[in-house]
Amino acid sequence: MTAATASVPTAITTTTTTTTASRRAHRDEARVRTEGEHGLLHSVGVGLSSGLLVLLLAVAVAVVALPALVGGSAMTVLTQSMEPTLPPGTLVVVKPTPADEIAVGDVVTYQIRSGEAAVVSHRVISKTYADGELTFITQGDNNTDPDPEPVRAVQIRGTVWYSFPLLGWVNSLLTGANRAVVIAVAAGGLFLYALTEAVMAARQHIGRRAAAAAVAASSAP
Repeated sequence: MTAATASVPTAITTTTTTTTASRRAHRDEARVRTEGEHGLLHSVGVGLSSGLLVLLLAVAVAVVALPALVGGSAMTVLTQSMEPTLPPGTLVVVKPTPADEIAVGDVVTYQIRSGEAAVVSHRVISKTYADGELTFITQGDNNTDPDPEPVRAVQIRGTVWYSFPLLGWVNSLLTGANRAVVIAVAAGGLFLYALTEAVMAARQHIGRRAAAAAVAASSAP
């Protein structure tokens, strides 16, 4: 009778221990699933922020660095005369080009009146010589007639190297030193955000591995 009485607490203790271990395992599995979902969201966030950072840096190189290397400049198209090739709001990067290297079909940016700041970008439709001087006949792609006056070589700022649609409106707002400051601040902010997300993702990855190890240990016989 004494032996039968002693076996009952042993069975109850074993059942209680098994039930507790099972609950802990389910809880750990749920935590692993939750952390996995959050980890996926953080990974997506890191990817998006990193991609945006790369895009911003690429635009900074294309708009600021490359033009500076060749002595060029970035300008904004304000009129409809070059639609659909260069609609209003397009950012054009202009590089200096010797007059004798400009060919028919090139888009040139030139001073409307020699010595003045106002410029326009139109396509060269022919080259002429007037009194031994090389001049260019230009026309906007959206215009029905050529420009009224031949363009002299001294008026030409350069040829359009490449362009970015709509980015010109941003360029118009960010002029001079403001542009470099905004680009630097934005790039720095995106870099810090991407770094923070990467650190958080790494910590969550370590946490998931620890939780998975705990689940495996609690489930072991």
